[in-house]
Amino acid sequence: MSDQNSSNAKDSRELYAMYHQEYIIMAEYRMLQTENLEGIYVIPSYENSFLWYGVIFVRSGFYEGGVFRFTLTLPEKFPDDEVPILTFTSHVYHPAVDSNTGVFNLSEVFPQWDRKKDHIWQILKYLLCIFHNANVKVAVNVEASAAFKTNKKLFMEKVRECIVSSIDHVYDDPPTEDKHYITFMPYDPSIHDAAKEMMLKPQKPNEGMNQGMSWVQQGSFQPFSKEETT
Repeated sequence: MSDQNSSNAKDSRELYAMYHQEYIIMAEYRMLQTENLEGIYVIPSYENSFLWYGVIFVRSGFYEGGVFRFTLTLPEKFPDDEVPILTFTSHVYHPAVDSNTGVFNLSEVFPQWDRKKDHIWQILKYLLCIFHNANVKVAVNVEASAAFKTNKKLFMEKVRECIVSSIDHVYDDPPTEDKHYITFMPYDPSIHDAAKEMMLKPQKPNEGMNQGMSWVQQGSFQPFSKEETT
């Protein structure tokens, strides 16, 4: 009987820990709505809250016009573990981006992860910065770093190539069936005109106020809950 009670207590602690962790992840996502992350869009995967899909529309600087996709992977024990990993799935020629893996080097700003002061929005804020300043202290793409410092013409040619490539692949079919993968489609008046008119329509006071997003299925108290399928 004692062993059974001990097992039940352990299961309860593990269940609580899981729910607590998911609420922390939800809180991190909600924080993004309060920050000025211009041109950045992210959303957790429908299937896995530790995997986030993102895209950044660069509006100024060396990479202006680029549309770069990335994923953000949270460690298993987040936020009590290693630094999350941001990986570009679009080709990005930059001293802070590994040319082979697409991994964005965060060690310069986040040598380790401190749950008390570090947040995901700060990673995305830093992401904005590197597209305006390629002069990083720790270069993982040595070739790009050397070109930036000694041959700006070559550097800009390479940057332009990755911008053009990113635009060419904006409407590519998604590489996954995940419902939350961010996709785009060319403007279609029959589909988009109604939404455009709604956005441009003057709003009454308090109309259309942002109520935030819920990751709890209606009628359920379980975070990140989904409709049951058979």
